[in-house]
Amino acid sequence: MSTITKTSVLQPIPYLSFNGNCEEAVQFYADVLGGTIRVMMKGSEIPDSAMKCAEFDDKVMNAQIELPGGALLYAGDCPPHVPYEGIKGVNLTLNFDTVEEAESVFNRLAEGGQVFMPFGPTFWAEKFGMATDKYGVGWIVNGVLLG
Repeated sequence: MSTITKTSVLQPIPYLSFNGNCEEAVQFYADVLGGTIRVMMKGSEIPDSAMKCAEFDDKVMNAQIELPGGALLYAGDCPPHVPYEGIKGVNLTLNFDTVEEAESVFNRLAEGGQVFMPFGPTFWAEKFGMATDKYGVGWIVNGVLLG
């Protein structure tokens, strides 16, 4: 049985891992999604400790983007001692109030990536699309949910 009280507010925050190109990806997502980068901490900012290593100095240890509406997206580069295996089995879902906004975001996210389901009509939304972006992150984009 769960020990979480009904007064607890749980809001999962995606944390995306990258293989050295986190800073570029975070800037791309902030631009495409209209977000604000709140944190971009590099490995060089780690205080002297067992975690610090020179080969991670120019990599992103922790980045945080605040999206419109207050949702958060976290990201970082994998440290050298952690094998990078890509992002698997997870898609980030975005729901928009207009088809036009959804299609614009979908097209930008899909550019340079792979489209699995082209942006088009479906039974649960006026339009929907599914793609993996150029950084390997999966996206599901809904324009005007029905029902």
